[in-house]
Amino acid sequence: MKINKIIIHASDTLPNMDVGAEDIRRWHVEGNGWDDIGYHYVIRRDGSIEKGRDDNVQGAHVRGHNKNSLGVCMVGGYNGECNYTSAQWLSLESIISTLKVQHKNATVHGHNEFSDKKCPCFDVKSWSETL
Repeated sequence: MKINKIIIHASDTLPNMDVGAEDIRRWHVEGNGWDDIGYHYVIRRDGSIEKGRDDNVQGAHVRGHNKNSLGVCMVGGYNGECNYTSAQWLSLESIISTLKVQHKNATVHGHNEFSDKKCPCFDVKSWSETL
């Protein structure tokens, strides 16, 4: 699968909710009826990065843009509030930098660029230009 977009999301959870890939997988499978978690990576409140879907499997994170993209979800961002921890910001920088090396022509976006949502609550384009 040729990746041309890396799309950043928020889990839309409260700051005191430290959920991980397995929790989100359960929400997506049991709640949405999907076959797996929609994201490829999840960044927990402590900055740990958990694997969701395999990178070679199409995601389910942005309608109309899943075929050639990877989804990275930061835990938090409830109601569009940027409440991420400093550890999450460092991990986001790390995973995006790594993915950009692996997928040289991929551009970095926020979910809000493709949908009328606040997710992930920050200007991803401006942020990614600092990498």
